[in-house]
Amino acid sequence: MAPPPNLNWVKASYSAGLGACVEIAPHHDMIALRDSKNPEVLLHFTQLELFAFIHGAKRGEFDHLVDL
Repeated sequence: MAPPPNLNWVKASYSAGLGACVEIAPHHDMIALRDSKNPEVLLHFTQLELFAFIHGAKRGEFDHLVDL
């Protein structure tokens, strides 16, 4: 099933040109998330869930998962 065509997708400017594009868009009362390489697959999160993840990422709680 294709995602709704009217979502306003946003991606981090840092991902441009790296082929590592995770995009987010508001969708009803949720936040939709997708990988631009597989745009038909959507994950949905509440605003509180996304806030908790972003807050943890800003604090470095997931840095051990990325070895760049």
